Amino acid sequence: MKYLVISDIHGSAEAANIAIEAYKLHHCDYILCLGDILYHGPRNDLPSSYAPKQVISLLNPLKDKIIAVRGNCDAEVDQMVLDFSITSDYNILFINDHKFFLSHGHIYGPNNLPKLNKEDYFLSGHTHIPTIENHLLNPGSIALAKNNHPNTYAIIDEENFTVYTTKHEIYMQTKID
Repeated sequence: MKYLVISDIHGSAEAANIAIEAYKLHHCDYILCLGDILYHGPRNDLPSSYAPKQVISLLNPLKDKIIAVRGNCDAEVDQMVLDFSITSDYNILFINDHKFFLSHGHIYGPNNLPKLNKEDYFLSGHTHIPTIENHLLNPGSIALAKNNHPNTYAIIDEENFTVYTTKHEIYMQTKID
């Protein structure tokens, strides 16, 4: 199995298009969406090509392929227009012998981790900064990168967690061990 990992689209139709392009390019089986899908929130600038209605129409056809969690900018009203569930604060995925705890990062985060075993991974977005640190993984933001990082997404397969720029170039990588 191969998973596209995206976070923090914040209503950018351009970012949603890049996500779909990456999904196809990397021949992914599923999309793991770590929240903040439609709106930018009061702390962020408007992303380029801000068009939440277009993001809805781009992602809804992939509803059976999206596993999502709720971000701090996602609201119940967003669930009314999205055809895949976004209301869970976390989700759990198993890849080989590893548990991946998926969360946006505003409830559970690097400073407030759930109980994990040493072989488990914590996968979150929220900071808009791609991170590979011990078993903490963050794909960064596909729309609104911070701290001079490029806009990024990630791919998880049975061997690696790889962060790519939106130009589909490898930015950082770690083995899943």
